[in-house]
Amino acid sequence: MSQWQGSHHQLAMQEAGPTSVLGDFSDTTFTASGVTSRFFTSNGKYFVNTDGPNGDLADYQIRYTFGVTPLQQYLIEFPDGRIQALSIAWDTRAASDGGQRWFHLYPNEQIDHTDELHWTRPQQNWNSMCADCHSTNVRKGYSAETDTFATTWSEVSVGCEACHGPAEKHLSWAAAPVEQQPEISNFGLDRLLDETSGIVWQPDAVTGTARRSQPNSSRQEIEICAACHSRRGIIKEGASQSAQFLDHYMPALLSAGLYYDDGQIRDEVYVWGSFLQSRMHAAGVTCSNCHEPHSQDLRADANAVCGQCHQPVKFASTEHHRHAENSTGAACVNCHMPETTYMVVDPRRDHSMRIPRPDLSVVSGAPNACTQCHLDRDTEWAARIFADWYPTPKEPFQNWGSIFAQARAGDPRSAPELVSLIQSSIAPDIARATAVVELAPYLDAETAVALQSALNDDSPLVRIAASRAVSNIPPSARLPYLAHMLQDDLLAVRSDAARSVAGVSQTQMNAAGAKLVDTAVAEYIETQQLNADRPQSQVNLGNLYLQLGESDAAERHYRAAIALEVDFVPAYINLADLYRGLNRDEDAVGVLRQGIVRRPDAAALQHALGLAMVRQGDAESALQALEIAARADPATARYSYVYGVALNSMGKRAQAITELQQAVDRSPNDRQVLFALAAFNRDAGNLDAARKWASRLRQLDPGEPAVQELWQSLR
Repeated sequence: MSQWQGSHHQLAMQEAGPTSVLGDFSDTTFTASGVTSRFFTSNGKYFVNTDGPNGDLADYQIRYTFGVTPLQQYLIEFPDGRIQALSIAWDTRAASDGGQRWFHLYPNEQIDHTDELHWTRPQQNWNSMCADCHSTNVRKGYSAETDTFATTWSEVSVGCEACHGPAEKHLSWAAAPVEQQPEISNFGLDRLLDETSGIVWQPDAVTGTARRSQPNSSRQEIEICAACHSRRGIIKEGASQSAQFLDHYMPALLSAGLYYDDGQIRDEVYVWGSFLQSRMHAAGVTCSNCHEPHSQDLRADANAVCGQCHQPVKFASTEHHRHAENSTGAACVNCHMPETTYMVVDPRRDHSMRIPRPDLSVVSGAPNACTQCHLDRDTEWAARIFADWYPTPKEPFQNWGSIFAQARAGDPRSAPELVSLIQSSIAPDIARATAVVELAPYLDAETAVALQSALNDDSPLVRIAASRAVSNIPPSARLPYLAHMLQDDLLAVRSDAARSVAGVSQTQMNAAGAKLVDTAVAEYIETQQLNADRPQSQVNLGNLYLQLGESDAAERHYRAAIALEVDFVPAYINLADLYRGLNRDEDAVGVLRQGIVRRPDAAALQHALGLAMVRQGDAESALQALEIAARADPATARYSYVYGVALNSMGKRAQAITELQQAVDRSPNDRQVLFALAAFNRDAGNLDAARKWASRLRQLDPGEPAVQELWQSLR
């Protein structure tokens, strides 16, 4: 208990007061995006005068503090129960380190009250985005009917029950006479978290690395930590009452945008997804081997925490780290756990604990620890140094960077490598699961075998990924793949499978099967209704009801998503698609134009509008919208492809070819673009150019009949 006092958990959230507020509220001001905010006190309470939901300046009382170091945020409560996190934060670092100042969390952006990142908007809503991890036993209490919150918690900060479960039995144990206490097992705690008890790490004289005395067969500790230290969505409340992580959360995989291709952290993903990739995790290391769980302090300082298992005589030597003693480069974490700074001042270390491989960074484009420290050098320089030091490097434990890079570049030749990764007996489950998702665009008779195996994998992460991949095949064919997953022990697996089979014809199954589907779909609906305050969940519900053939319900949820977040582009796109399917093209165009007024820079909206205008026969308006989309998002080859096709159909073949050549420079493996380039050049009489593009297409997809037919037409 004494270790917990003053910890980040104990101070995660506090009522605003003289001992909890660290910022300067002595009538100070801070200006950002043209708005000057003033921080002051009145009658012992803390206030900020800043721009509110309508852009007008107003006084707002600070109700709670959020965090303590290296920054502190402030929470403001509204009459409808919403609690919003102010985007101006206090830098709690020492002044000598650049701290003791107000700063904006988005310093390089112009943000006003209309921006989705403004502090009053859903992205900064505490009830949904923050509460579950900063308080104990949170119940969101959102009412979709009234659009209000009645959020409750057992403890305002992260207390004992957040990790150990309900304390009733523990209190009984504590109150019992000493002679009766042994009769109550585990001190009355639901979750004792004792998987390191009795374990020793035995040194290996050959490798210099210790080995666990017994394999770790428990996942309880890391799953308790993962509830907050992971990038995930909530699918069921009450995690503090249960030990099953995947019964309450849907975690993110190593998705592009969140992680680099090799699995290094990119966006704010916290620790779990990173640590799962590590050789340490595979060896049985747990969070508490390095961190004292109550104080959250490291077990030892600097290199000594690594020295618990890695003999310093071997690893804390210049022969190993090749840097001067006591230098920055001699610190284990700087090479094996490089930092990325989030929220302007908060550096966080990558917990995949990988060996720096700048030679692989050249291939995957991911960063490496060498050039993150040597800022005046490039990756090629680091790769040359590495090659001098290690002429024959070992196969890395995290060996999927080039595979994912190739797959995400649209190269179907990555499929065999993805299959090998999925079937690996040593690769981390999160990497194998990600490989299943990346395989989805390349499904054929051969890769479908790997998908079938993944659907029955021991890892729930792999099973979840496989159910998502199945959504790439026609709905009528999905049920045989997913039927068994509707009875999976874990809610995350069941609900994801339910989403894929919703709307499957009842004639494909008997009464028992139909009931099973209905039950699983009902569970999925509950997971989304829990998050009905989020536009993403409203769109998910709209998609589900569209699959079920209930267009009125689908429309209602798409409209609800727009009402919650007027800038949420997918809601406009999906609502317009619904109207198109109902032959309400005018309504579809109206919705898209409504979205474009809010987000004129959204390529997806312009692209959808262009297609809608094509259907209406307005070629000029269509071409204009398609061009805007292609220019707004040149990285998405699909937009340039459709624009090129539209140009060609209007007799502008030379312009179309130029557009597609620029697209293939950016996306050299896009098969649609390559096919169109070959066909358009052929039709223009440029047979040499047509053969060049067709030849590249044959290298990528030699077994595709349409490619073979195209090639024959050019001979």
